[in-house]
Amino acid sequence: MDFSISPELEEFRNKVRSFALREFTEELKHKHDEEESYPEEIRKKVFKDGLVDVSKPWEMLITMEEFCRVDPGLGLSSIVSLFGNEILMFHGSDYQREKYLEKVWKGDLISGFAVTEPNAGSDVAGISSYMKNNGDGTWLLNGGKMFITNGTIADIFLTLVRSSPVDVAKKHHGLSMVIVEKNMKGFSANKIKGKMGVRATNTGELSFDNVVIPESNIVGEIGKGFYYVMEFFNISRIYVAAQAVGIAQGALDYILNYVAVNKKTGNDMADKELTSFLIAEVTTRVEAARLLTYRAASLLFKFTPDPVATSIAKYYAAETATYATEKAMELLGIDGVTTDLERLYRDAKITEIWEGTSEIEKLTIARMLIKNKIKEVEQHA
Repeated sequence: MDFSISPELEEFRNKVRSFALREFTEELKHKHDEEESYPEEIRKKVFKDGLVDVSKPWEMLITMEEFCRVDPGLGLSSIVSLFGNEILMFHGSDYQREKYLEKVWKGDLISGFAVTEPNAGSDVAGISSYMKNNGDGTWLLNGGKMFITNGTIADIFLTLVRSSPVDVAKKHHGLSMVIVEKNMKGFSANKIKGKMGVRATNTGELSFDNVVIPESNIVGEIGKGFYYVMEFFNISRIYVAAQAVGIAQGALDYILNYVAVNKKTGNDMADKELTSFLIAEVTTRVEAARLLTYRAASLLFKFTPDPVATSIAKYYAAETATYATEKAMELLGIDGVTTDLERLYRDAKITEIWEGTSEIEKLTIARMLIKNKIKEVEQHA
């Protein structure tokens, strides 16, 4: 199995990195981080330059990695307008694909993915937002969502709701996926401020007050929403892993640049054993995280996703991003808290949280392996 990148993809990587280094200026990095404002102008340039194309998943992965290597806030903001599009791609009707999906792909619409609630984060099946059948071809939706990416700027939200009463024994049953448009009566969104990291991304709290959902806005089958979300996580977690790899590589760049500059000016820190060990350790972890991510991606892009491989990649890459930025901060000392590295350190932590916390990834890995071993034992019993 070969996880090496083709010359064409390496050429594309150089194009993406050049774009990020040119467009993600120091002024814009600080501006959108401090103001917590969304960089719409950069998002438009990304689409105009053809750096986001869902028909080319390896290019999407490379774009995520290289953008986050330069600046996660600006990088994520310019890509995440596609958030949740895979659910429409796989389960949307022809009407939904034509009305919404094609416009999202072109960058004309921004989508959001609304699952998390104040009392339902890692426990997806614990959501309480509920829609009731009106009996006239429409449904009435009430409830709310929390920490939703693109919360106050998205045009549509792929929203997980409960469509039948809770079965305590099978909470994951009776959940459905619907499309909520921002201009629907009864829908409102408030921006969440004061985030630790990726402040350039837009995060909001959503409220549904008797929102009328037409039958045409129900995605796929009623009651299958939980399974659509789990399928989506097998995809999105790989892109979060790529995000984390990019952040970790960015931290390694800081370390190497800092040591090289000191070496050039006569400082012997590069010759010190502890510095050498740190460089070797961070480099090894970054390379391992990248290979794990590419392996999981190769399975996904061949339509043979492996939840264990996906969770391993996401968990390890996220831990590596935090580790690498932390070690870079320790090495640079005062320079670490007065440069862009400070922001990179803050941005790294979210990779351990969204799209499944590191703890959830560990549980997924263990449960799947144990389940497979039980099947194997039973087959040979």
